[in-house]
Amino acid sequence: MTDPTALRDPAARRRLVGGLAALAIAWPMLQLAGFQPAALFGAGNLQVIGGFLAGFVPPATAPDFLALLAKATLETLAMATAGTALAFLIGAPLAFVTTRALSRSRIGPGPGRVRAAALRQCARSLLMVLRAIPEIVWALIFVRALGLGPAAGVLALAITYGGMLGKVYAEVLESTDTAPARALLESGSGRLAALCYGLLPNCAQELTSYTVYRWECAVRASVVMGFVGAGGLGQLMDQSMKMLNGGEASSILLVFLGLVLLTDALSNALRRLLR
Repeated sequence: MTDPTALRDPAARRRLVGGLAALAIAWPMLQLAGFQPAALFGAGNLQVIGGFLAGFVPPATAPDFLALLAKATLETLAMATAGTALAFLIGAPLAFVTTRALSRSRIGPGPGRVRAAALRQCARSLLMVLRAIPEIVWALIFVRALGLGPAAGVLALAITYGGMLGKVYAEVLESTDTAPARALLESGSGRLAALCYGLLPNCAQELTSYTVYRWECAVRASVVMGFVGAGGLGQLMDQSMKMLNGGEASSILLVFLGLVLLTDALSNALRRLLR
């Protein structure tokens, strides 16, 4: 006969304790956040929700609205692409500075060791400040300064996403095998050559995948920032919702879903290309 103790999961007790601890932490947080899913099924709430969702069918297909939708879609794509491109120009150099694997001063003692460490810390602090403020806050500020339109969204995305890209780029570069880069630096190679030939061959696919993912996030964020006047699909959605036009909102959501599917397909294509 099979020993019953042999069928027991040796980590069951640890998992149970971990699950109970997570529940003990999450439950007060849910109460503090006012999370009450039972309210959705309260008297009359389902009827209100059903009536609201029924207004989304059928999607609006009027030629005038479709023309506005096409223009807003192009604005959203332009905002997300330009914002991500500027974020790359901000984040990539900062990641280059903060990556310890590319620091020649760490090879051995030297007069520039303290100065290099101070420079890396300043760059890390700058990245933290950039990503600490949400893009929606920057969008509100730039809308006041530049007026309504996608330009405010581009700058908001560039600042916040620049900090995010720089931090993740540096972590990816440091988590890969740094021996080739270190060997190049010890043989007298420059930091840029060590990056291109020592680190990027091992992590180019991961860096590209994350960059495309950030672009996808920028598309979603562009829609949200449109509600504060940054243009694009979000501003058109805000107008449709204020006019209680569910058909137009439904068409906008379908286009937005198509954009997300497009970014996912692009990410998969780039991964296959870099294999």
